[in-house]
Amino acid sequence: MRDTFTTPSGLAGWVTGSGPAVLLLHGGPGMTDYMQSLLPELDGYRAASFQQRGVAPSILAGPFDVPTLRDDVVEVLDTLGWESPAIVGHSWGGHLLLHLMAAAPARVGAALLVDPLGAVGDGGLASLHGELMRRLPEATVARLEELDAIEATRPLTHEEHLEGMEIAWPGYFSSLDVAQPIPQTGHAPSDESWASIRAELPALPELLRECTVPSRFVHGELDPLPVTASSDSAELVGEPVDVLPGNGHFPWLEDPGCVRRSLDRLLGTAS
Repeated sequence: MRDTFTTPSGLAGWVTGSGPAVLLLHGGPGMTDYMQSLLPELDGYRAASFQQRGVAPSILAGPFDVPTLRDDVVEVLDTLGWESPAIVGHSWGGHLLLHLMAAAPARVGAALLVDPLGAVGDGGLASLHGELMRRLPEATVARLEELDAIEATRPLTHEEHLEGMEIAWPGYFSSLDVAQPIPQTGHAPSDESWASIRAELPALPELLRECTVPSRFVHGELDPLPVTASSDSAELVGEPVDVLPGNGHFPWLEDPGCVRRSLDRLLGTAS
């Protein structure tokens, strides 16, 4: 049975299952929450997730900067009555979790960071873009470049944003042959988020060096976001990385059970 909740500021979420509490943070920013796809391997946990601001049914209004999005996570924890659960963050959600670990470590009982945007340098963004372009068909790359040229002259329409995300999506998997459809129904303006991410990155490493939250990183070896995004970040906090051979950016979709195994290792270490 799945229960729903809404926070005072208008963030909509859900919670299901029974057992130790685990909060799931989806990627993006500005994407539809897709973390229900992880539920099949979370039996025995009380799992919750929420739609980050900017996409219905959550509040559509900003600001969309990192501090606001980080504080939104704390508001969700307060609404659930969870003081310091384990938190699983994927992609941008993993990067958001790094900021929460740095600013409010007492609210994170343990952190599992799955293929996160990193905390060192540019977090792996330049390598991600280059590898995606290398993997995708020429016609797809040409259309993405066309959309970039359009965006240089005017903001992209909602439909153009979604098109760009949809045609680039297969490149996030270990191969185009195993790619699954994009779980996307809405897209929020994220320029403010990305500007804030880049502005906050330089200070993040030093903040994390003082972090003592029990943590573990999981990263698909064939993710276009390089493994160094996880390994460099893990070195800051002195925690391990599970590198998963043959997996892309969504390892639980290509190797069901892999995230659960890492979560169990983390919580066994934490306890």
